This record gives sequence, structure tokens and C-alpha cells, in this order.
Amino acid sequence: MKRRPPLDDAEKQLSLELLAAAFASLRDPDDVLAFLEDLCTPAELEAMADRWRVVPYLRDRVPYREIHEETKVSVTTIGRVARTLEQGTGGYRLAIKRAARTSRKVNP
Repeated sequence: MKRRPPLDDAEKQLSLELLAAAFASLRDPDDVLAFLEDLCTPAELEAMADRWRVVPYLRDRVPYREIHEETKVSVTTIGRVARTLEQGTGGYRLAIKRAARTSRKVNP
């Protein structure tokens, strides 16, 4: 398998910004799902879905073991998500807030 030379930090940042712009251009959840399915492997999709699935439990301060028993997501993954919720860039919190707003519009 061919290996490409590593990208420098500016190239990595530009690639992430272009990917973020592609996501931001999608307005419908079905369009986002189609993009994700084209972009990611099934394992990557499962990993991301697992992370997102444990967020509401963590927000409600459910113990890790209980989250694991309920979701079957590993305690290690749960811990990583919890750490990101506390120390990350705020992306989870923003998505939680916006998802709640959207679900209220769909289910008044």
C-alpha cells in the first residue's frame, strides 16, 4: 500500500475546515446520513454513533457501568466521551442544544 507524506498542520486544518463546510452545507438529516455513509466505514459510523448515544446518559450523570449495561458501549469509550464533554471544544454541548431545539420543533 502506498503511503502519502504526512500533511503539515496548515494542510490538516484546511482539510478539516473543508470537511466541516461540507457538513454545514447539508440541511437535512437524510442528506447528512447519506454523506456519512459515503464518507465513513461501517466501523467508523458505529464508533461515532456509540459516542453520541452515551452523551444523554452522561449529561444526566448516569454511572459509567449503568451506561455500559444499557448501551453495551465500552466503559473506555464512555470515559473518553465524558472527558471530551468536560474538556473538549464544546461541540457536543452545541449539538445537544441544537438537537433539543430541533426535536421540539418536530415533536411539539
